[in-house]
Amino acid sequence: MSRRHYNLPPMTTLSAFEAAARHLSFKNAAQELSVTPGAVSHQIKALEGELGVPLFARRHRGVELTVEGHQLFEVLATSYRQISRELSKIRQSAETDAITVGSTTAVAALWLSPAIIRFWREHPDINVSQITQDRPFEDPSAFDFIIRYGKDRNSNLRQTPIYRDRLVPVAEPKTAVELAQCSLEDIARQRLIHLDSPATSSWTNWSEWFQHLGYNGDITIGARVTSYSVALQIARKGMGLALGWQRLVQPMVDSGKLSIVGRHHIPAPNKFYLVGPPEEELSPNASLLRSWLLNEARSISV
Repeated sequence: MSRRHYNLPPMTTLSAFEAAARHLSFKNAAQELSVTPGAVSHQIKALEGELGVPLFARRHRGVELTVEGHQLFEVLATSYRQISRELSKIRQSAETDAITVGSTTAVAALWLSPAIIRFWREHPDINVSQITQDRPFEDPSAFDFIIRYGKDRNSNLRQTPIYRDRLVPVAEPKTAVELAQCSLEDIARQRLIHLDSPATSSWTNWSEWFQHLGYNGDITIGARVTSYSVALQIARKGMGLALGWQRLVQPMVDSGKLSIVGRHHIPAPNKFYLVGPPEEELSPNASLLRSWLLNEARSISV
């Protein structure tokens, strides 16, 4: 008879392995677990000894998962997400049906919140909590899903493409009229509003936009802000040109608060993704909102 009811290795060894596999680093796993790298290594060796197979291939510059390691990690990651969701439901029993969605403040203000308001009007009994922050989410698995620009190659969560945006210069309408026939050089000479935020560090900046269009001349330094919403607000006040993500700013264009400057544009290098657990792990309410958001994205064209 097994010495453990479920015939599982000690949870300490499984936890150490899961953290090391997720980080592909014994050192980073040790920091997360508040132990030494040696302790993590000891736990993993004990687990490998019990299973009789290596779970990591030790390389000069780090570690890689073996085939068996990949298989075990996928099972553990799925199981831990399910456990996390159930614990969250227990802790928040009064909000069992609530859905939690994470995004940057700009995505929330310009696209996600209006979409959720329309969802709520159709489904008033479903509560949706939005968590916004202008820095990367350290643990997306703590949410039903998050909105992310660009694919996370290290994530085991499902990443469903929402849409690919288009990048255009935007300014207050008077400036846009004055620059209607502008060249790239004309735009480069304007006061440009540059975005400098950890959450949007992967977003295309002005320099990359010009380079993509074949312009390699000087561009103005202009103003720097740490919030995309602020960049759009000061562009509205005539303080310069912001680099507009057209689908996000389209409501402001439609209302006359901003106008697209000139005819120059590029497709965004990456898509926006809806990141979360597989469909079968979502609650019925979360699955309903997920479908709603994807349909919303498909219904809007720029």
